Amino acid sequence: WQLQASGGGLVQFGGSLRLSCAASGFALADSTISWFRQAPGKEREWVSGIFRRGGHTYYADSVKGRFTISRDNAKNTVYLQMNSLKPEDTAVYDCAAGRRVILSTMYTRGAYDHWGQGTQVTVSS
Repeated sequence: WQLQASGGGLVQFGGSLRLSCAASGFALADSTISWFRQAPGKEREWVSGIFRRGGHTYYADSVKGRFTISRDNAKNTVYLQMNSLKPEDTAVYDCAAGRRVILSTMYTRGAYDHWGQGTQVTVSS
């Protein structure tokens, strides 16, 4: 089972990026997927999640209205569209998959079984 996060890069303030989280060896549709990020010297932070049943989506307050999470089950991929990027969004972004995630645990690392390798997002001011 493997997750691969990609799509990061360097973008200017106000720009956009789309991150991808592609799975191999298992169906993402059977898992709840979340994106986390970690900036240098800071704790890992939950960013957004999409549930495996119903596809309900959730966002951290810091990204609500700017980021959109979605899934394409045919491509076995989850996306994070990031608009209106700010320098404080600079971090390594990683995706995680879990089959037993519930709402109260969605924000915690321990709820997830599989992790990607991370992709760097840098927003210049």
